[in-house]
Amino acid sequence: MARSEFLRPWRHSPLRRRSDVAEAWLVLVTAVLIALGAPAAGLAAAQAVDAGTGQERQGRQTVSAVLTENPPSRIGVDVSGGVGTRVHATVRWTAADGSARTGVTTVSPELRAGDRTTAWLDRHGALVRDPVSPREATGESIAVGTVAGTSAGLLLLGAQRTGRALLNRHRYAQWEREWAAEDPRWGQRAT
Repeated sequence: MARSEFLRPWRHSPLRRRSDVAEAWLVLVTAVLIALGAPAAGLAAAQAVDAGTGQERQGRQTVSAVLTENPPSRIGVDVSGGVGTRVHATVRWTAADGSARTGVTTVSPELRAGDRTTAWLDRHGALVRDPVSPREATGESIAVGTVAGTSAGLLLLGAQRTGRALLNRHRYAQWEREWAAEDPRWGQRAT
């Protein structure tokens, strides 16, 4: 956009209307809000996810558990330790009070009944899912931050488009009134 086009709504002109100035301000404010607000929203969402995973990790403890049965076999599972390679199996562990407990948790598929594994417990001693790794937490926070920032930008852009449509409706109604006022004069000159 040329500089003269950008500055046109603020220059004094007999053809300039208040709706033109309002539209120019709407575009300017929207651009500033998108430039500052969308990244801020993304950063806030990413930090919230990061803080949530940090709290999740703090509230959990590990315990040594023994598999009571062979885990179910899964066809096509990569046992090299990649993401999504864990299966559900029943394990037994000793609670803090000395009692034996059993429950279902995720384990590596290559383990067999009697093998030892690590299980995660919450503050109350109940089995919970494994906390996400720092790498997974970083990936989640980046993804959530990106989606939140993009959503905030699109929401602001949608609000600007709605404001522009309302200004155009007002502008068209004003033009209609002006043409209705001028039409009788034009009709008289033609006859």
